[in-house]
Amino acid sequence: MGTVGTGALRILRENAELIRHRVGVPVEVTKIAVRDVRRDRGIDIPASLVTDQPSQIIDDPNIDIVVELIGGYEPARELILAAIAHGKHVVTANKALLAVHGPEIHAAARRAGISIGFEGSVGGGIPVIKSLREALAANRILSIYGIINGTSNYILTKMTEDERSFADVLAEAQRAGYAEADPTFDVGGIDTAHKLAILVNLAFATHIGLKDIFTEGITAISPLDIDFGKALGYKVKLLAIAKMHGGKAEARVHPTMVPDEYPIAKVGGVYNAIQIVGDACGDIMLYGRGAGSLPTGSAVVGDIMDIARQILMEPSRKLPAGPSGDAGPVVDFQPMDSITSIYYFRFMALDQPGVLSQISGILGRHRISIAQMIQRGRKEGGSVPLVIMTHTALERDIQKALVEIKSLSCITEQPILIRVEGEES
Repeated sequence: MGTVGTGALRILRENAELIRHRVGVPVEVTKIAVRDVRRDRGIDIPASLVTDQPSQIIDDPNIDIVVELIGGYEPARELILAAIAHGKHVVTANKALLAVHGPEIHAAARRAGISIGFEGSVGGGIPVIKSLREALAANRILSIYGIINGTSNYILTKMTEDERSFADVLAEAQRAGYAEADPTFDVGGIDTAHKLAILVNLAFATHIGLKDIFTEGITAISPLDIDFGKALGYKVKLLAIAKMHGGKAEARVHPTMVPDEYPIAKVGGVYNAIQIVGDACGDIMLYGRGAGSLPTGSAVVGDIMDIARQILMEPSRKLPAGPSGDAGPVVDFQPMDSITSIYYFRFMALDQPGVLSQISGILGRHRISIAQMIQRGRKEGGSVPLVIMTHTALERDIQKALVEIKSLSCITEQPILIRVEGEES
């Protein structure tokens, strides 16, 4: 009964007649397990509904569906597995749990013949899980690009619009309630990686461990790089990227420069967007509020209603677990150093003759060609920014070149590297 649980309960109450009409019978909340039964949650809950003993839910034979909105790994994992063992269907919004323990949970659900709903785990109220599981099930998914963390998108949007520093905007986001007191999971890309792992499972029918998702956050992004991005025709976004090509998949999370004309570049504030490309459907984009009490509560209640309809249609036998946990063909994932991309570099270099030739020489030796270059200002004896945009290059070559360039005596600060999505001009 935190933020999402409160939202789900409000929807179940306020839309009770609509839900009854669409399901065919009422959906009743019969017990709520909480850590602190005395805490005021801003919503009237009869004392008879509340318990601090989850076993009262797990062991009750009259409860059909268990909704887990605790978050984290434990006791959420233990309680979900116990509910499955008791033949109860499960709805969860716990992306971290599914990203790490999803195979175990889905396998248990298949063995028990029960359903798991997890629409609320990615994208808040955006129906991306249902789209991949059902509407796009006939497609081979070729790629997914997602802004799936509202906190990071809010920070990058404010930095872009107001030309303010990361630290300044983060402090504002914390005061406004858009960022946690400890924002590491959000700004470090970890929350996005959890969600990408779930999307990869659905899109490519395979499990990927978090350690196999290259993850880089937004803490090193500065207004200077955002400004150079504008000059080059790009916006900086924290993207979750998954691609399938040649039978191999890649999955990565990092700040990305996206061309201004791309729809996903126009997604601002706390909003999320997920762009899916299928072999039959082509390019599709889903957009909306990616978090919050009512948007995520809406996804949770939608799952409850779906399972309730299944129970009414198949009252005499167990339900199929569905495609969420089905084992698919083994998919090889490309290591990060074998992906190809366009790259943005910013070097702070001494303003002296020969600097550009040294840098371009190193890039050339590593088979990296320069598409564009910007050098701003003159500062004899001091440092000036030198920006280079490459043509498509191999990550392994980029990293080797970067090591050499950093060792040059003319480089005065840690270079900045941002990957770029888009077609070569």
